[in-house]
Amino acid sequence: METLNLIKNDPWLEPYSEAINGRHQHAIDKEKELTNNGKKSLSDFATGYLYFGLHRTETGWVFREWAPNATQIFLIGTFNDWKELKKYSLKRKKDGNWEINLPLNAINHGDLYKLKIYWDGGCGERIPAWATRVVQDEQTKIFSAQVWNPAKPYKMK
Repeated sequence: METLNLIKNDPWLEPYSEAINGRHQHAIDKEKELTNNGKKSLSDFATGYLYFGLHRTETGWVFREWAPNATQIFLIGTFNDWKELKKYSLKRKKDGNWEINLPLNAINHGDLYKLKIYWDGGCGERIPAWATRVVQDEQTKIFSAQVWNPAKPYKMK
């Protein structure tokens, strides 16, 4: 492996070159993972929240999650009494993406929700990775995502 300029320019770092090179390689590997080996930019990854998660559309709601190892996913919450209902089942798309489109009246501002994810050998409830608001129940201390779509949105000052 070629010596990094950082180490060449600072001989005091030489004793730590193995650790520095390891961290540098880890950063390169992580960038490749996040950018799909350069097929996307880091900016594309960083703006993933604009695509994934729960979003209001003109005709209803769209929810997307990346879960490549999932075999089935349900959107559960106060709007369906935390039950796994077929109409709240996400559909598998390509590259590990899952999606559901819901009518406007299917969920409301303030509703709590989670994902019930099934995978080979198990299942569990999860807070969506791109949740924009998460709240904690005062009694149980359990966290849930919350639909946040107030009638009068906050205006930045």
